Amino acid sequence: MKKNSLSVIIPVYNSSDTIKACLTSLNNQTLQPLEIILVDDGSTDDSQLVVKKTQLIISNLKLFSQTHQGPARARNFGASKAKGKILIFVDADMEFDQGFLEQLTLPVRKKIANGSWSGNELVRNWHNVWARCSNYNQNRSTSKMITQYKGQRKVFRSILKSEFDKVSGFDQIGYTDDWTLVSKLGYQPKITRAKFYHHNPDTLKKVYQKSLWIGKRQYKFGKFGSLIAILRANPISSLMIGLYKSIRFLELRFIIFKLVYDFGILIGATNSLTGKRY
Repeated sequence: MKKNSLSVIIPVYNSSDTIKACLTSLNNQTLQPLEIILVDDGSTDDSQLVVKKTQLIISNLKLFSQTHQGPARARNFGASKAKGKILIFVDADMEFDQGFLEQLTLPVRKKIANGSWSGNELVRNWHNVWARCSNYNQNRSTSKMITQYKGQRKVFRSILKSEFDKVSGFDQIGYTDDWTLVSKLGYQPKITRAKFYHHNPDTLKKVYQKSLWIGKRQYKFGKFGSLIAILRANPISSLMIGLYKSIRFLELRFIIFKLVYDFGILIGATNSLTGKRY
């Protein structure tokens, strides 16, 4: 297997402020990918323009577009266009250490595993109060994105294309669609220490937009799960939790964050209940 037989696939949706840094960090890897495939998922900002300008510098970028259908279909579409034997799935708001691809794909290239994952993920914009509040909301007091591997261990960051194609890719269930490969394949990815970074929402508008997307997901108990999410996101509960965590993490602005975040969950869960995910 050729070392550079890697296809990096990135779903893009209104990511004009982060996509250039993402692509630049991928271009500086110790192990260069064969191609970087971007699938624009109906962006309404300048994401496509930024990518097209970046193509003048990074020659192995390929840009495709679709109407807004969510990241699962964008990833699946990108995978259908991929020529590499190993697929790498990352997001447009991520950045990567130089050895990320090399370390991440080592178990697959050495034929130790069919896919791999990394929990060595940090918040890139920790200096921003709303970015920090996103971690506080998950009871994370530091810039580490992952403190418990229970759910995130289901995320394949790299996988053999033959394995991905075998199960027809990701299921379109919303926010946790990148967890669906584990149940379909029947095994978990091999853990690595590949280091990368994530941009948390850095404005209240972005906080609302992300929580709206999270709230729209397909819940474990269907409509009943949506109703539970709606009840949990009520303003009184939001205010109480917001006050408690603002004291715990010594950040009074968390109260504002919590009210905005839970309002997004409330609207998103309502949309999920009525089938309006996209």
